[in-house]
Amino acid sequence: MQISDRNKSQKVIHMEDLYLQKTVEHNDLVTSVAKMDKVPLKFFELAVSCLNTEHTPENNTVFLSKKTLFSFFKAEDNDKHARFKKALTTLHRQSIFEVQEVNAKGKLNFKIISPISSSEWNDYNDVVAIKFTEDIMPYLIDLKRNFTQYLITDIMELNSKYSIILYKWFSMNYNQYDTYKGTSKRTKNQINQMKNPYIDIQELRKMTNTVSEYERIFDFEKNILKTALEEINKHTHFSITYDKIKKGRSISGIQFYIDKKVAKNSLPYKENDSEYIKDKVQQEQEQQELFNKAVQNKYTTILGENLLIGFRDMQDVTKMANLQKQVYPLYDELKKLRGMNGVKYHVSYVANHKNGAESQLQNIVKYLKRSIEQYLQIVKIQNID
Repeated sequence: MQISDRNKSQKVIHMEDLYLQKTVEHNDLVTSVAKMDKVPLKFFELAVSCLNTEHTPENNTVFLSKKTLFSFFKAEDNDKHARFKKALTTLHRQSIFEVQEVNAKGKLNFKIISPISSSEWNDYNDVVAIKFTEDIMPYLIDLKRNFTQYLITDIMELNSKYSIILYKWFSMNYNQYDTYKGTSKRTKNQINQMKNPYIDIQELRKMTNTVSEYERIFDFEKNILKTALEEINKHTHFSITYDKIKKGRSISGIQFYIDKKVAKNSLPYKENDSEYIKDKVQQEQEQQELFNKAVQNKYTTILGENLLIGFRDMQDVTKMANLQKQVYPLYDELKKLRGMNGVKYHVSYVANHKNGAESQLQNIVKYLKRSIEQYLQIVKIQNID
């Protein structure tokens, strides 16, 4: 499709539109191996955000302005047109997705997909036309299930392809958590795994296309994990931490912990969704009830006596609700096994051994939860013996 043939109903995306755009991709594409560098990958993500997810665009083509492109990539120098052309050329020539799918028989299928068919622009028009391939469209349009949506304005701030890849994977897991929390469609353990996903180190290397790079875990952590998470934590609505999981003396996988900051932008489809609003009100009521219980809970007194929480913490509705929901039931379990003195001993031990960032109490809920989970494992083994 030529730019001059563009139907008037086919909108040209401008920079101000991006703050209302959501990017939607099938989960198989999110977990695929993106064989491309940062700029072509961001180019592709920007093009995807221009799609109307409920309708296939005419000729699989979307239109955006050059000004949008330059603003998205923060390109202000005189060489920006040449770099824009080079990025598009790279996207066409070198960029592919290696997609792994499970078929109806439960067996794996592998696909290699080129995402962009053609692109067109000229010197006398601000419009750029980008045409997707037929093969990529099923992963982008009219998705009824197994899809992930995220803010393109989050990706705009990321400057590493590993940051983009991991951000999309975190979005996939957190979206699933957001969908199933508070429902009976998944077990508590399954919901917890969605919010705190584990990934095998080899699977992580495949997804980031680093199977033959940074072979030492120290180098992989420094150049991939830490760099990516620093960007994600700084520029997106996620706050991510992680633990390295050992099998014997080797690192076998990574346990991530996903928290969500106050939303920078609400995803548009939810703003006027009555079910979403009703669910949000219900969640706020449940959180307030948990807060009220936590304030009166005997465990709160014990934590306060050991200086693990303070007056400000006891005014924090979210923090206290999370203690009541995530930590105190585990204290109840310990109380059954060791009595109240056993709980007091454990809390005292934890208070005396906190260190580093944990001592700043910013992640106090996660710290206390991890501590009691580990201690309960030891207690149960001791009881068996």
